[in-house]
Amino acid sequence: MPDITRNPVIFFDGICNLCNRSVKFILKNESKPHYIFASLQSDAAKNILLHYNIKNIEPDSILLLTNDKVYEKSEAVLEICKNLNRPWNMFTVFKYLPISFRDAIYQLVARYRYRWFGKKDSCTMELNEYKDRFLR
Repeated sequence: MPDITRNPVIFFDGICNLCNRSVKFILKNESKPHYIFASLQSDAAKNILLHYNIKNIEPDSILLLTNDKVYEKSEAVLEICKNLNRPWNMFTVFKYLPISFRDAIYQLVARYRYRWFGKKDSCTMELNEYKDRFLR
């Protein structure tokens, strides 16, 4: 199991097709193997987030835990982009936009993600080649 004290953890909606595609995208575009992943529906995610006193997280939010700090929504996305290859890491320029504007766009996509991209009955994200990068 990956060491969550050293590796940033991305928590994602495991039944969301957009979220699963995003995880695959991150895995392919990391500048180096950096992140580990946990479906928000998993016991591991629930236990870790409880440890950080985060309760009742809706699955429409991506979370990033790094250096004992939890980022969510657009802030998490932009923090994740910092460790992606070019040109994807240049999306961090959007940090200069007001967070209320960024999160409004994030919430719009989050609200309609199942309708636009579909969903699965359960999380099937653990790709064999990256199996050690997922918490259960």
